[in-house]
Amino acid sequence: MQEQVAIIVGAGTSGLAIAACLSQQSIPYIILEREDCIASLWKKYSYDRLHLHLAKELCELPYMSFPASYPKYVPKNMFTQYLDDYVSHFKISPMYQRNVESAEYNEVSKRWFVKARNASSGEVEIYCAKFLVVATGETTNPYIPEVEGLNTFTGEVLHSTQFKSGKDFKNKNVLVVGSGNSGMEIALDLANHGAKTSIIIRSPIHILSREMMDFARILVKYLKPSLLDSLVVMLSKLVYGDLTKYGIRRPTEGPFYMKRMYGKYPLIDVGTCKKIKSGEIQVLPAEILNIRGNDIIFKNGKSHSFDTIVFCTGFKRSTNLWLKGDDYLLNENGLAKPNNPNHWKGKNGLYCVGLLQRGFYGASTEAQNIANDIKSII
Repeated sequence: MQEQVAIIVGAGTSGLAIAACLSQQSIPYIILEREDCIASLWKKYSYDRLHLHLAKELCELPYMSFPASYPKYVPKNMFTQYLDDYVSHFKISPMYQRNVESAEYNEVSKRWFVKARNASSGEVEIYCAKFLVVATGETTNPYIPEVEGLNTFTGEVLHSTQFKSGKDFKNKNVLVVGSGNSGMEIALDLANHGAKTSIIIRSPIHILSREMMDFARILVKYLKPSLLDSLVVMLSKLVYGDLTKYGIRRPTEGPFYMKRMYGKYPLIDVGTCKKIKSGEIQVLPAEILNIRGNDIIFKNGKSHSFDTIVFCTGFKRSTNLWLKGDDYLLNENGLAKPNNPNHWKGKNGLYCVGLLQRGFYGASTEAQNIANDIKSII
């Protein structure tokens, strides 16, 4: 058994952020990471055309800015290079292929005991520490919903984490299930490469441009949230017009209200709306009823035939399966339960970072708060 001051679970961007902050405070730590690299979502499980949707200054990790030469909206390859440079700069050395199976607090020793299976050796390793930081991220385990007859589908079925580029789908009929930012951008990539693309959009959505997000970031300092929401919705209507004729409805609640209350991000349009208006991307407003071979039957009674289905249906978190005895910090979905600003601190030396759906900027602030808190205790 190996004793540490702090154990970090997860070497994604949140895990790297807290590692750097602990280093700045000269606090020893280890990182347990189930994959074989840092930031596996970015390095192994994201599509080629991915860029940061927000301006780079909002996406920096603590104590290290992006190079001045980087564009405002950083592409995937540049972002992963930044992360590699970050790891080198702060001398971060994760312990890879360690899948945490349990973490439990011992009241007698006042320590967290973590059991992790080493994927290389197959052995279970035990670590203990005074502090435990959950940095497993919002995007942990790819989720595909149960769909009747999906096992009969004769074409290709992908989760968004398996999709790389639309170039392999030219002239194919492709259905994108899920209309978050990934779903909308994957649909765009497919259409750009000549796929016959359809996307299911059932719920009302806010669609904003990058420029609107920049505008809102400036005005948030001066306007009440309700007024900011009204102004941004008005801008969206001016730019995109009435989208109901294309099968897209706007919510009655404002985009930033929905972000605060439900963690639901507005869609940042990078060209998808233009393709929808031109007819190159077809919006299907109904849920899938069942699948029979290549035919997909929808709940509105219509059916369409497809060669490929790309599920952009998000992720499930598995923290509740291995974190024992915590009924305060994380909910059953693996997200922070307490309200901002103290959502990052649990009991008995338990912390979480990047689990309140506040993006890179929020995770960076949380990481600094956690490191400062640990420093004040030891």
